[in-house]
Amino acid sequence: MKQCKILNITKSYGEKNLFQDLSFTITDSDKIGLIGVNGTGKSTLMKLITGVEYPDEGIIERPKNYTIKLLDQEPELNGELTIMETIFESDAEITKLMNQYTAIMKKYELKPESAEIQSEMLSIQQRMDEENAWDAASKAKSVLSKLGIQNTEMKLKQLSGGQKKRVALAQVLLEEPDLLLLDEPTNHLDYEAILWLGQYLQKYPGSLLFVSHDRYFIDQVSNSMLEIDKGKAYKYKGNYQRFIEAKAEREDQEASEERKKTNLYKNELAWMRKGAKARTTKQKARIQRFENLETSMSKEDDNELNIGALSSRLGKQVIELKNVSKKYDRVLFENFSLLVIPGDRIGIAGSNGSGKSTLMNMIAGRVKPDSGSVEIGQTVKIAYFSQEIEEIDQQLRMIEYIRESAEVVETAEGTISASQMLEQFLFPPESHGTPIYKLSGGEKRRLYLLKLLMKQPNVLMLDEPTNDLDTQTLTVLENFLDIFGGVVITVSHDRYFLDKVTDKLIIFKESGPPEVTLDDYSTYLEKQLNLPADEPVKNPLKEQNTAETKKEKTRLSYKEKLEWEEITSSIENIEGKIEALEQELNETGSDFVRAEEINAELVSLNDKLEELIERWSYLSEFAE
Repeated sequence: MKQCKILNITKSYGEKNLFQDLSFTITDSDKIGLIGVNGTGKSTLMKLITGVEYPDEGIIERPKNYTIKLLDQEPELNGELTIMETIFESDAEITKLMNQYTAIMKKYELKPESAEIQSEMLSIQQRMDEENAWDAASKAKSVLSKLGIQNTEMKLKQLSGGQKKRVALAQVLLEEPDLLLLDEPTNHLDYEAILWLGQYLQKYPGSLLFVSHDRYFIDQVSNSMLEIDKGKAYKYKGNYQRFIEAKAEREDQEASEERKKTNLYKNELAWMRKGAKARTTKQKARIQRFENLETSMSKEDDNELNIGALSSRLGKQVIELKNVSKKYDRVLFENFSLLVIPGDRIGIAGSNGSGKSTLMNMIAGRVKPDSGSVEIGQTVKIAYFSQEIEEIDQQLRMIEYIRESAEVVETAEGTISASQMLEQFLFPPESHGTPIYKLSGGEKRRLYLLKLLMKQPNVLMLDEPTNDLDTQTLTVLENFLDIFGGVVITVSHDRYFLDKVTDKLIIFKESGPPEVTLDDYSTYLEKQLNLPADEPVKNPLKEQNTAETKKEKTRLSYKEKLEWEEITSSIENIEGKIEALEQELNETGSDFVRAEEINAELVSLNDKLEELIERWSYLSEFAE
């Protein structure tokens, strides 16, 4: 069994100590979800394992010829290479052969009758057979296609940041190292690609250690969880759901031990106050025990703060958009209306560039509509957590920055101090004096969010709040939103977050008006996957004739009765075929040709199924 052992490693950056004697083992069957608050060193740990960085103390043991590959959050790629060259960058022979094959094919298209070119093409094809280059290229194209990359001859410098991340992801997947390290692999992926990646990683033959804020994805892929907490590692068997249960059990046990320690401390304190007679040497052991106990007592306040009470009063009139339109190089939306009422929890989702952030900026008053109006209620107090956080004085200490909003917040149940709020948002007391320039990107976003909340808004607007926030912070935020007394409007791609905090969705599409639905986001996405690619064009004349026929018709003909008796089994038969093909599609792996065939069959079967269901609906009206 191959194992990678992390043994007693310690790592510090200046005054910040990330790990202290941290140890755990990765076996060849592990698929580990890595959890930890921003700034605890998750990305650093991955770099230590790959050997990009070195621990201050401790060692990392790897078997001989053990391969490790890391997908960084911001991978460094050569912009002059094509996508396919990047994929096979570590295999120079295949890259060379594929380039030669591409070049000779261009020559062949110009001079197919040339015997010299035909001979050269045959030679390269034989060498590609020997190197198994055909299968490698087919598998690469299949994986890239699943990740939304079609044109493999484009150069990297022509791609967006999100596309480059997907190419880098395909590269490490196809190299199939013994240990695969993935730092936020689902960033920039759509719902279908995330589902495919989850299924692919479940079957991955090697070990896996990954960081993600997509909790559905973590739950789908992981069979172990590793939590980094205060420099220590806690490993749990099972997926994310089991991790939550086990963590709760561990914290309950620790709380129980703390209560026992508190009771013992009270007894010892009572004894000490009595002033034992002539504290002789016989009592010295007990005095020492008391002093040790006093030192070890937790100073943390376990009382939960009612941070949901931070919102200020909100009147009946909140926000109303009336027939608003906005166009830049293309129309984003037109004649769109929206009424926001007290208590609303609205999620906004859709593809990049479709107009989500523009709508948010319009509501916040940062962008004016080309036409229509935006009306804001008099009592509305908006806090806008945008993707680009405000300029921060990096020399300020955390507590000073938060106090710029308020020293304390008054609620119906008392006051909440800036220090208490920092603790609630996972900044321990000893960190409150830390200068902001020492914080990670995720920690800065968390701090900025907290500052906005300290202003006691009653309308909270969040634009991609899950970006750069860890799962623990997201849980704190979700709990806050659950009891928040105001309105929440949020843009996100995170299915778990939207499912948990919203009850209404506005879906932006590449074309057409935004769609409003009361479905949760996961349900909406599942429905979209089952929709036919193109909706048939309706024929008003045909619909009119059908309606008239239905009106006049009262019973089935003999032929229709026979059809009615068989139509249910026909529908079930096609549904069975679709299910079998979808299962086969998930298991095709690198067989790109078969995948294309299956997709074509699925389109045809779905068309037939739709026709049968429409026919069943028609016949059922007269079947009784």
